[in-house]
Amino acid sequence: MIDERSAGAIAFRREPPELLMIHDSYGRWTFPKGVIEQGETARDAAVRELCEETGITGRILSELGAVRYFYTRTDRQIVRKQVWFYLVEALGGELQAQVEEVRGVRWVPIAEVKSVLEYRNMQPVLGRALRTLGAIHGGDAADERGPGAS
Repeated sequence: MIDERSAGAIAFRREPPELLMIHDSYGRWTFPKGVIEQGETARDAAVRELCEETGITGRILSELGAVRYFYTRTDRQIVRKQVWFYLVEALGGELQAQVEEVRGVRWVPIAEVKSVLEYRNMQPVLGRALRTLGAIHGGDAADERGPGAS
């Protein structure tokens, strides 16, 4: 069995309140992530992968926890994967998909993200991100419509 460590970003922008999602190589909408390189921290990898896959730069505001799962590679090797996610405030850059790895990128209104996200194992991390955004912006932590929602 192979162990693989990755890191990812749930990036947001305030106006309008949206999260950045990628259309991955499997044809599903999710969040940017990638393998942690030798000598790199998970935090550094999350910000690097965000920029590489989407063209957007950002800064980490909070840790969101890890997602763990197994998958089988094309050579039939089983991989035990852990992905650490971070809440990242988008600072700039030009939205552009990394064509080698990502089919598309888009900003999704916070109210629609739960229905767009296609990996069920990501729902708990998304929930933590939305609650953290609510706390950061003084909203009701249970209100998952996002910052500034009334």
